[in-house]
Amino acid sequence: MKAVVFYGKNDVRFEDRPVPKIKDNEVLLRVHACGICGTDVHIFGGDEGAAKTPANTVLGHEFAGEVVEVGKSVTGISVGDHAAADPNVLCGGCDFCRKGIGHFCEHMTGIGTTVDGGFAEYCAVPASQIQLMPKALPFVEAAMTEPVSCCLHGIDLCNIKLGSTVAVIGCGMIGLLMLRLSILSGAAKVIAIEPVMEKREQAMKLGATLCVDPTATDVSKYLSEQGITQVDTVIECVGLKATIEQAISIAGKYSTVMMFGLTKPDDTISVKPFELFKKEIVLKASYINPYTFSPAAAMIQSGRLHLDSMIGGTAPLSELPEILGDPKRRSLGKIVITM
Repeated sequence: MKAVVFYGKNDVRFEDRPVPKIKDNEVLLRVHACGICGTDVHIFGGDEGAAKTPANTVLGHEFAGEVVEVGKSVTGISVGDHAAADPNVLCGGCDFCRKGIGHFCEHMTGIGTTVDGGFAEYCAVPASQIQLMPKALPFVEAAMTEPVSCCLHGIDLCNIKLGSTVAVIGCGMIGLLMLRLSILSGAAKVIAIEPVMEKREQAMKLGATLCVDPTATDVSKYLSEQGITQVDTVIECVGLKATIEQAISIAGKYSTVMMFGLTKPDDTISVKPFELFKKEIVLKASYINPYTFSPAAAMIQSGRLHLDSMIGGTAPLSELPEILGDPKRRSLGKIVITM
């Protein structure tokens, strides 16, 4: 089979690999779509994502496909089924798993990060990680179950209430998902802060109350001129020092700042504790997707997220090494590899 394999910093290769042989508790998925995540870009650049990625690993953790082989002990899954794969395999026995916070599992396996994943024509997946999807749903949308599941965990931590005012910084696919989820959570106003005009236009189509270009105007001043004096939740979806600090600066009183964007491991931010004290700001972060994969699948199937409008384009597997090394191409929006 064809696969894209990670060997080290700035070194991924499109090559031939043996088709995986499945264990009794696994299924073989013929991968049809796998999204390029910011974590893949971090790994390619030599940084750690949710876990360290060993050399000689097939990347790709946002994927969906068709079941072509089923292990002897697997029930409830049949050849021909369409499915998405939850990449985070928990041990179920460590203290964190037993406490119901399994995303901190001490023995987690990450499909596409610590073991071979979905940037290949075939992938072996434990049956426990299979989420069956309707055959009428395009594989490209089914592959988005993983990023949607991460966003669901994040939105659950954002303290959005009916009537809240929410600001979303960064309107790539993750920001657009957070925008939609904020609206569905009851936000009365959602402000999109994004420098790229096309992304601002998409945010408006998806329900943003107003959009701000932070490179052209002072965001705090602009919000005040628009009569918005209180922002209850700020969701930062970029992962840069400047945008995290901006999120804190525009947050209102008794507010929540969600630092959702993934920074480089050694990045630091400057915070004035007195500002947090005066406004009683709660700073939060969100780590992967604990127990949100099935709800994410349900949300995708509902059609209320409008996923098809968020995907920037598709590309063949052979182009993945080039895309990972080309920030300009990635800036056009979410790219999904199709096979």
